[in-house]
Amino acid sequence: MTRITVNGKSVALEAEPDTPLLWLLRHELKLTGTKYGCGMALCGACTVYLDGQPVRSCMTPLSSAAGKTVTTIEGLDGPVARAVQAAWVNLDVVQCGYCQSGQIMAAVALLSKNRKPSNADIDSAMSGNLCPCGTYPRIRAAIHEAARELSA
Repeated sequence: MTRITVNGKSVALEAEPDTPLLWLLRHELKLTGTKYGCGMALCGACTVYLDGQPVRSCMTPLSSAAGKTVTTIEGLDGPVARAVQAAWVNLDVVQCGYCQSGQIMAAVALLSKNRKPSNADIDSAMSGNLCPCGTYPRIRAAIHEAARELSA
């Protein structure tokens, strides 16, 4: 048994230590907001926070999460998260929506550290998150809108 805290709740998971965290979140805990994209940590769809830091859950083994705190899109909360989520809705960022949980997780991580990001800051922070629909201009605009909201 491996104990981790997921979205504020302590859970015990019985799985091999090298089992990807993504599979446990989706299949054992039924937290399906975190998506499987590429399985190689290249697209960002599986982004979660591990002790507050963004990680790719498709390549994060359960053993790396033991005793730590995991936050998924379902557990994302706070003023930065609410500002990003509102901006996403206001600017109609989503098309297919598949990448959006990872995009939002990355945007919240960026704005938690940098409340006034430049376009270059946004492009750098979001570069590892792929959007098959190409909504990058709306993603950037939403991050700027959320930053303005947080500064108000």
